[in-house]
Amino acid sequence: MKIFHGWKMVAAGCGLQFLQAGFMQQAFGAYVAVLSSERGWSKTALSGAAALQSVETAIIGPLLGWLIDRFGPLRMIQSGVVCFGAGLIALGQIDTLLGFYAAIVLIALGTSMCGYFPINIAIIHWFERKRARALSTVGLGLALGGFLVPAVAAFMQYFGWRWTATVSGLIVLVVGFPLASVFKGRAADFGEHLDGEPPTALRADGTPLEEGPEFTARQAMRTRAFWLLALAHGFALFVVTAVNVHAITHMKEGMGYTLSQASMVIGLMTVSQIGGVLMGMTIGDRFNKRMVAAGCMLFHSVGLLMLTWATGVAMLVAFAILHGFAWGLRGPFMQAIRADYFGRRSIGMIMGLSSLIIAIGQVGGPLVAGGLADLTGNYHLGFTILALISALGSVLFVMATPPARPA
Repeated sequence: MKIFHGWKMVAAGCGLQFLQAGFMQQAFGAYVAVLSSERGWSKTALSGAAALQSVETAIIGPLLGWLIDRFGPLRMIQSGVVCFGAGLIALGQIDTLLGFYAAIVLIALGTSMCGYFPINIAIIHWFERKRARALSTVGLGLALGGFLVPAVAAFMQYFGWRWTATVSGLIVLVVGFPLASVFKGRAADFGEHLDGEPPTALRADGTPLEEGPEFTARQAMRTRAFWLLALAHGFALFVVTAVNVHAITHMKEGMGYTLSQASMVIGLMTVSQIGGVLMGMTIGDRFNKRMVAAGCMLFHSVGLLMLTWATGVAMLVAFAILHGFAWGLRGPFMQAIRADYFGRRSIGMIMGLSSLIIAIGQVGGPLVAGGLADLTGNYHLGFTILALISALGSVLFVMATPPARPA
């Protein structure tokens, strides 16, 4: 039985997300904790590197979206894997803060070209009725990558952060490039139907009848939904990026846990994140994604407050479950909602333009938490502010109702 190529792309995307999450996105907090202690670099300076990744992604987002809409995802994702792997290897060789930033720029360029953004665009062009299930399955790789964090932390303790970064880069190159080669353009260009199933409705000439709205990027930007979704998504990432960068350091310096113990909390968060992804695969194509996302924002908020004011293991467990589940359930829905609202015609450009707004949260989360930690000596104020921002994001999702179809 022939396997629909869209599901092969989903599996490859899941693998690439696993590599990125395990070796950089969720492991970055371990690098922050080690480099802050060993090199004496401030939390603000290290947070700036995380912010730099987000700024770079936002700046080139519209260009990446246009290129994918025009030329397809294959070459871009392959080039991204090479840049990502090379950047990790370079990270293992640095001696100065400037060198650290240079390596992060190369890593950011790679993850922008082979990460969440282009993978999701590619998948959207192959799925319609099963879109949420497909995107949630891709998101499973992001969740599973958290299981690598304790291993990365242990490798750092035994072999040092330099060897950890170098070996991680080599693994990315060897494993990631074959996965990147699976991606293709639009399903119709390869003689396949969306979802791997014949269309339910045909025109008189036998061609598939388009389902749903088809906005241009200009038309999408004229809708209230475009701006509300982008802002709400950005508010979610205030929490997600701050946790990825600073949670381990907070538990290590503020609560007295070892690096390995703090990494185990991240591991529990990963288990919960997987639960959220699996829930999304089950309910995503049957329930109102926008309202589910609104509920997840409240989980993010309460979970971060639990981490902030934790007095023992129970509150850390509550944080890991609430935040992880919300991230896993909400994350894949972000692009599924945009595709539902605006169609596939210009989805790359629409997502690219949205990234300019979303970057507010990606940049602001680590900087707010790190900057206020340097000023006050702990993460209490910064994390509390970010929790309140997340709660406000819930309101924005409720307000982001579907736009009227374009003329």
